[in-house]
Amino acid sequence: MPFINVKTNAQISKEQEVELKSRLGQAITAIPGKSEGWLMVGIEPQQSMYFKGSDAPCAMVGVSIYGSASSSAYDSLTGQIDEILNSILGIDISRIYTAYFPTSDWGWNGRNF
Repeated sequence: MPFINVKTNAQISKEQEVELKSRLGQAITAIPGKSEGWLMVGIEPQQSMYFKGSDAPCAMVGVSIYGSASSSAYDSLTGQIDEILNSILGIDISRIYTAYFPTSDWGWNGRNF
């Protein structure tokens, strides 16, 4: 039950959006037990965002997961997210933050797991 939310000041075409969704679906497997089958992806393009005082392309990525993972799994996913955003949107990896939000409380289909 992961959710990856990408917020960026970059413009994103429909083709880029679909590619982001697909590649993030592959990348989520860096977290043991997670797959695209349960992944929800949010993409928020063209946000007013500044990083280090500049409005050059940047991104803030939030990864919410039911349960938790090891630091090495998070590290692997961060590297993949950085590469995905760099290759598809041209965002320099030094201008991407990724935050993780593990939780033991996750609701779906009218109840909590």
